[in-house]
Parts: sequence; C-alpha cells; structure tokens
Amino acid sequence: MNDHNSSEIKSKVQQQFGANAKKYVESKSHSSGEDLKMLLEWTEPKKSWTVLDIATGGGHVTKLLAPQVNQVIATDITREMLKEAKRFVDLSASNVNYIVADAESLPFLDDSFDLVTCRIAAHHFPNVKEFIKEAHRVLKQGGRLLLVDNIAPVDPQLDNFINTLEQLRDNSHVRCYSQNEWQNWIDEAGFVLLKSKVRKKQLEYQGWVERTTSSEEEISKVAQYIQNAEKQVKDYFGFQLTQNAIHSFKLDEWIALLEKK
Repeated sequence: MNDHNSSEIKSKVQQQFGANAKKYVESKSHSSGEDLKMLLEWTEPKKSWTVLDIATGGGHVTKLLAPQVNQVIATDITREMLKEAKRFVDLSASNVNYIVADAESLPFLDDSFDLVTCRIAAHHFPNVKEFIKEAHRVLKQGGRLLLVDNIAPVDPQLDNFINTLEQLRDNSHVRCYSQNEWQNWIDEAGFVLLKSKVRKKQLEYQGWVERTTSSEEEISKVAQYIQNAEKQVKDYFGFQLTQNAIHSFKLDEWIALLEKK
C-alpha cells in the first residue's frame, strides 16, 4: 500500500472514530464479549508488568488490565477517541498514560513492554505487516502480543462479501484479513503463535450499522447489499432476517497469543 493511500486511510479513521468516539465506549460488542474474558485468562497479567494497548478505542482492554499490572500505556491514532477512553478508564485506574500514536510507527524504544494488546482494530490498519513488526520491536524478549480481530473466511466469495459489507458501513474499514495473511506476518516478524481460537461473534445489527453510517441512504445501501446476498452467504454469517428488518448476524473473530522469542 503506498504512502498516499496509507495516509488517506488514516485520516478517514481519525474522522470516523473522532465523530463516533462515544458510541465505541458504549458499544456492546466492544465493552463486553467472551474475548475480554479470554484475554485475561490467556495473558495472566502480573503486577510488575508494563503493558501497551494499541488502538485502544473505547479503552475496554486498558480498563480490564490496569488493575492487574504496574502500568498501561494506551495509544490511539485518534485524539478524540483517546479522550473518551481516558474519561471511561480514569474512574477506575490511575496507572494509565494516554498517547496519540500510529500502530505502524510506535514512538517507543525497543524491548519496552511485557505485553502488547490490540483488540478489534487491525482491520483499520493499511499496513498490518508494519504493525506486527513494531509490536515485536517494542516487546521485551519473551514478551507477548495478544491480538483480537474480525477475520475473513478462506472462501473468496465470503471474504469479498464481508469486506464489501464492512466498507459500505464504514469508509475507514481497510480489510478483515484472513488467518493465512496473519500467519505470514507473524512468522516474518519472528513471533511464535502460542495459541489461537476462532469464534462466531454475534452482533446486533441496528447498533452495528448505526455506529458508523452517517445517513439513511448509507444504512439502506448496507441493508440492500445483505438482502441481495446469496443464500449460502446469508447462512454462513447467520443473518437473522424478517420481512422488513435485519436483526443480527455473526462475524468470525480470531483471538491469538504470540510470543517474542
């Protein structure tokens, strides 16, 4: 991806999340979820740790980890998002610092963190390979990266459907990457995959579509695209449809724990 495209995407992300920051703090799929519980169980945080939470969004991971560790640095490329996260987290934690930072070019020294986390954000990154390299660089030897993101199925038709759908709903969406794409970047950066799991995450449709669209016209385009999808596509993503409404659907979400050897 060239630099021009990349900076264009990043400014779209800043606009989108700046305008909808509060919605992300309050979003059900971001503020709760099986993956948050797994995140704690898998990382087994220690009191001595310094943690970096990349693209913190509403601050849900930071809020979860802060009481368990020595310090959390929460970063996001969008200043307004970071302010909302601070408002949300500050009520319960005083060991968090907030820094506006790009996931693909982190302003930290090598070997600085015990744990790096990034949850439901990487599909907005234009160059995930750079993000993975940066996460590897800032981790201490033996440090871990905990990743959570929506992924694309292997089947090209399903991959194309979910990425087109996400782009119709949110113009800052870059791509839900496939597990194979992720695996290549992980291997290249020098991480070892300790464990991973794919789960079906159910989303309430109305809240999902309204969080990022800016007009009725956009909302109806998204609905039209779903209604026109082939039966096997609707079945795979578990769309719950009635005559005149879409109620919910399911995304593939990948949770992975990596170690810097």
